[in-house]
Amino acid sequence: MTKFNVYNHEGKVVGEYELSPKLFGVEAKAALVHQAVVTQMSNMRPVIADTKDRSEVSGGGKKPWRQKGTGRARVGSSRSPLWRGGGIVFGPTNDRNFKMNLNKKMSRKAMFMALTDKAVSGHLALLDKLELPEFKTKTFISLVLNLATAALSGAEQAKRSLLIINTANDEKAKYSARNLQNVTLLNIDNINILDLIKHENLILTLDAVKTLEARYN
Repeated sequence: MTKFNVYNHEGKVVGEYELSPKLFGVEAKAALVHQAVVTQMSNMRPVIADTKDRSEVSGGGKKPWRQKGTGRARVGSSRSPLWRGGGIVFGPTNDRNFKMNLNKKMSRKAMFMALTDKAVSGHLALLDKLELPEFKTKTFISLVLNLATAALSGAEQAKRSLLIINTANDEKAKYSARNLQNVTLLNIDNINILDLIKHENLILTLDAVKTLEARYN
């Protein structure tokens, strides 16, 4: 893996860093990446739709009419699925489970493939550190534009789809970035395949890269 330039907030090169081929030089397999994305999305899926069966619908305690002698069909409860306002048969319930499992080795491999794709396609930039002097969105936008112009596919393009991963929970960066559409700021502990795939451009701080390599090498 070739060396990558390390940039500061102004978009100037302040050094070089050689990325680990074990994380940023993995052969891509579309089937595994797809499986990892589907698994994460399924595990995030909330159970919303829920219908009531005859035991959950209110009312229906009294038998509508006597069993015999009326000439009508026998009925035990007005909450029968055959009646209007009765219970639902075979409807969706809140005890459904959409969880899927993917072993750690496969999940990590898929994440490494996504990281490799960013590095190979020119959609990865390394930042020396992410420290903002103040709570100001304008300052954060300036940082993004400087990095995008110097290392990514273009300022406006990068700003439309950008993932920034840092090691520390910087409050100033967090609140300065939260109003920017399609710009996501993540802690390294929350890195995941879905965000890597969803965002076209990726900015990693140098500490984040070293943390990843120490954790997975």
